[in-house]
Amino acid sequence: MLHTINKSSFERNSLQSCLNTIDDTSVILLIEDGVICAANNANSSMLAELATQGRVFALQGDIDARGISSKVADNIKLVDYAGFVDLVVEHGTTVSWV
Repeated sequence: MLHTINKSSFERNSLQSCLNTIDDTSVILLIEDGVICAANNANSSMLAELATQGRVFALQGDIDARGISSKVADNIKLVDYAGFVDLVVEHGTTVSWV
């Protein structure tokens, strides 16, 4: 299952709620203001662990728009819009955390 987070962890607890409910096959895609969670200083330990497993993605365009390219944690995979579509197709079911 693909879980999309579009709010910063400073604004809402969407990321934490998602982390509390996902299973071992789920992946997370950070979009819009949710990409702020990809910054090293905003990274929760559980998100960091999932990133080392290759299960956390962030939308490159949203990273660039917020000027945080240099702050993205090393293990978070950046995808473009085509990569976003690929993740949706690959995982079939998408849950949006708002």
